Amino acid sequence: MKSTLRTGLQASRRLVLDDSRVISFMGDDCRVYATPSIIYDVEWCCHDMLMEHLDAGEDSVGTRVDVEHVGAALLGSEVEVTVVIEQLEGRRVRWRATVRDSDGEVLRGMHERFIVDTEKVRQRLGRKAVRSEEHTSELQSRET
Repeated sequence: MKSTLRTGLQASRRLVLDDSRVISFMGDDCRVYATPSIIYDVEWCCHDMLMEHLDAGEDSVGTRVDVEHVGAALLGSEVEVTVVIEQLEGRRVRWRATVRDSDGEVLRGMHERFIVDTEKVRQRLGRKAVRSEEHTSELQSRET
């Protein structure tokens, strides 16, 4: 982690809402920004900003999301995702997040990420994959 990482840093991203980001289950006249898509966009905004301040071999994983979806943004509208680092605690980074369209606030909340060593994560996930394969094999042998 570089010394440039500090509270108060801010990043923004503008997006036009396409089919992949809106709900479809309420009909064509109610195609609005889906909450899971908003969270995804907030996470990526935080991740991309954080990567500018990490050393080689470091990345981050999301660990917490607490949001209020307070307004509707329509299919085709432009939104702005803004994140501000509010707290740094060791390798834990907490952002305040807001999403707005031309009509006002769409989402407000908090996102937290943890800075990780990518090689250690790969090793841990590799061990987990082996255990999962062993467990699956054991279950399959019981069924036969």
